[in-house]
Amino acid sequence: MKGVVLAGGLGKRLQPLTRVTNKHLLPVYDRPMIYYPIETLVRAGITEIMIVTGGRTAGDFLRLLGNGRDFGLEHLDYTYQEGEGGIAEALALCEFFAAGKRIVVILGDNILQEDITPYVEAFKNQGTGARVLLKQVADPERFGVAELDGERIVRIEEKPAHPKSSFAVTGVYMYDRRVFDFCRTLQRSPRGELEITDINNCYIDEGSLRYDVLKGWWADAGEFDALFRANQLVAEQRRLERASVDGYKGATSFTDELHPSLAESIGVRPPSGQSMPIDGSSHATPISEPLS
Repeated sequence: MKGVVLAGGLGKRLQPLTRVTNKHLLPVYDRPMIYYPIETLVRAGITEIMIVTGGRTAGDFLRLLGNGRDFGLEHLDYTYQEGEGGIAEALALCEFFAAGKRIVVILGDNILQEDITPYVEAFKNQGTGARVLLKQVADPERFGVAELDGERIVRIEEKPAHPKSSFAVTGVYMYDRRVFDFCRTLQRSPRGELEITDINNCYIDEGSLRYDVLKGWWADAGEFDALFRANQLVAEQRRLERASVDGYKGATSFTDELHPSLAESIGVRPPSGQSMPIDGSSHATPISEPLS
């Protein structure tokens, strides 16, 4: 299985910061944003990775990442997306790299608390089709939203004015080799892009899209407030990691020891000792307060 990090686009929602650099090179606490999705893939045992980038500062990725040595890799692949043709267009550039293998795709501005290894293993056992990761959020209208019917996703709607659920589709997608065939069938959306939601709906139409629900926090750092939130979340997690190394035993989880002001700002509550196992399609207790 191979990995793809999509880090193109012009980052217009983060101007003026992105007038001089690519959004995915901006810092999130103690490292560049692009480090996080690469680390997520490597933790899941994926070592063949392609970076899709674009814009005027694409060369900065090579200077920063090199051959991937900082991540324990022997090699990184790169390709260039011209303009802003959408996530699915960027993905289509990776067909030669994928070489018929299944792929795990992560958007370059997505940061996850969890190790996604269990979800990747579930996808391996799935055989064919696709798999996505959902997260219950308070503002689903900002994202692609999954309409659920029991254990099935029946449709995904992109940034709906009236969401049919509170479950956002995160920027982690797992596809079999047919994803590139679906890419070739897509029509551009009203904003002139090839949409990843349309690819996911292709898999839904044939009944082969599965999902898992993230238990830990998830940050989509593509806007100013979200970028600020991502910095807070990572900083707080680093604090807990340092405390653990120093022998502090009071915190049982990240959410148990959130600073009160941070917890209030992101709507997080402690899990109150409740937990649910991850399986192929189960719903885990969300970090965010569920909506009624």
